[in-house]
Amino acid sequence: MTKQTSKIQLLKDIITERRKLEKSLTALNGEEMIQAGIVGEWSVKDILVHLAAWEGLFLDWYNAGIQGRTPDRMPVGMGRRTMDELNQEIYEKNRSRDLEDVMVEFRVSYQRVSATIETIPEEDMFDRGRYSWTGKLTLADYIAGNTCNHYAWAKAQIRKWRKRTES
Repeated sequence: MTKQTSKIQLLKDIITERRKLEKSLTALNGEEMIQAGIVGEWSVKDILVHLAAWEGLFLDWYNAGIQGRTPDRMPVGMGRRTMDELNQEIYEKNRSRDLEDVMVEFRVSYQRVSATIETIPEEDMFDRGRYSWTGKLTLADYIAGNTCNHYAWAKAQIRKWRKRTES
């Protein structure tokens, strides 16, 4: 995915990638949604929890930043090991949740993150150092990483799994 250079492009990419992901989900039945093995032991349901959790983390980071606070969990300096531990924590906490509950959260989370992104001034998105928690990246980098880029990753994982199971 190309790096976004405007709010309009970022919003377009978010909407486009989310629609593609949603389309890939419509092709799955409930049994397929809870089948393990899409990404490691994760099911599609677990991927959706993962996406919603990271959208929530972004909202926490952003809200802390606009309030002049330091986020509880800082993304800056989060190495692969810490990220893997966080992802495992999210999985463990949510793996026994009901699919319908996860689907509701998945949709509500998207609505919340989209509504928030709509309100962010473009200059705040692309001004390096605007928020201390973004480190060397821009807010737009974090937005893309927790929305459109993440949706594209999820869609690709589901597609790869479908190809493996159809063979």
